[in-house]
Amino acid sequence: MSPYLSAAEAATRLGVSRQTLYSYVSRGLLRAHEADDPRERRYRRDEVERLAGQRARGRKPKEVAKAALDWGVPVLESAITLIQGGRLYYRGEEALRLAEASSVEVVAAWLWQCEEAVAFGPSAAPLPVAYQALRPAYDGQGPQRALLPLFSVACGDEATAVWQQDRARLAAGCGELLRVMLACLLGTAVSTTPLHRQCAEAWGLDEHGADLVRQALILCADHELNASGFTARCIASTGASLRAVVIGGLAALSGGRHGGTTARVEAFWDELGEGGDPLPSLRQRLERGEKLPGFGHPLYPDGDARAAQLLKHILPHQPRWQALVAAVEQLTGQRPSVDFALVALRRHLGLAEGAAFGLFACGRTIGWIAHALEQRADGQLIRPRAAYTGPLPV
Repeated sequence: MSPYLSAAEAATRLGVSRQTLYSYVSRGLLRAHEADDPRERRYRRDEVERLAGQRARGRKPKEVAKAALDWGVPVLESAITLIQGGRLYYRGEEALRLAEASSVEVVAAWLWQCEEAVAFGPSAAPLPVAYQALRPAYDGQGPQRALLPLFSVACGDEATAVWQQDRARLAAGCGELLRVMLACLLGTAVSTTPLHRQCAEAWGLDEHGADLVRQALILCADHELNASGFTARCIASTGASLRAVVIGGLAALSGGRHGGTTARVEAFWDELGEGGDPLPSLRQRLERGEKLPGFGHPLYPDGDARAAQLLKHILPHQPRWQALVAAVEQLTGQRPSVDFALVALRRHLGLAEGAAFGLFACGRTIGWIAHALEQRADGQLIRPRAAYTGPLPV
């Protein structure tokens, strides 16, 4: 008897559809393995049987609660982002298609459900004196450390302190927040120039580089209820300002298991070096039980679609990096995540270290605002209950 089951056999054993089977994989409840046919996946019989047994017995409330917060069942309704079948959609439109042809401003307005011309008007407010005084203290410290304090003082609450009934004022406040975030990253004045063009001018990029930045900002715009998106919704549900929402999202993004993964990818890349066959070094790392940051994503069993979109424009120019990606897939079956792709973009364009995180933060600002707007429209305070595990009262 084969130790593996086909997708059809595994779905039958579990009593679910193939779509539900794939959702189990995306949630980390089951692992998919390569089959002889590269278009198919197979599943270990013992893992399928174990999952079938768990489904038959049911799970304790504590286990259900834990699973819901760890790549588990949906916990909030949202019309913003869908991840399904290894593809990413923004309000029903495929993100990869938007990244190919749309401007960052168009995608932001699409996610915010407002007019682009209203959100990104012809005027830009100057940065406050407090920001100008603070900026020199963070020169050279990198976006992962500098963006949070700089943005906190750079963005005033005037346009976003309350959730106005006037949708035009609110939309303009959303655009202002995004422009201010980019100004903090680039060290420039707030500008009405298209966002990716501002990056190209500040970083001295050609058309190829400018277009890569545009695509990266769009592909980072949102990713459903990740840690920073959920944080943004929690803050918005309390009635706090949009400025507070973005600050909270940025704080969550800075963690090493979220946007801060880009720094771990940078260190991993430096350890490997730029010469020779990467396979021996990768094998040694895996034998020591170390992970390979920037590879694999629970929501994309067949590879992160965002990373594939960016890397198809980068790897043909970088044979060494192409060999690295192939070696990791050969050893682990894992493909690059968007974190790896952002670092590859940063190195390919010769940007300063930390720019990968900075692009992630600027792009994701769009999503944090979208989640805040949706949560406030819902009107509910997010207040989950804890599954208490401490000592019982005497």
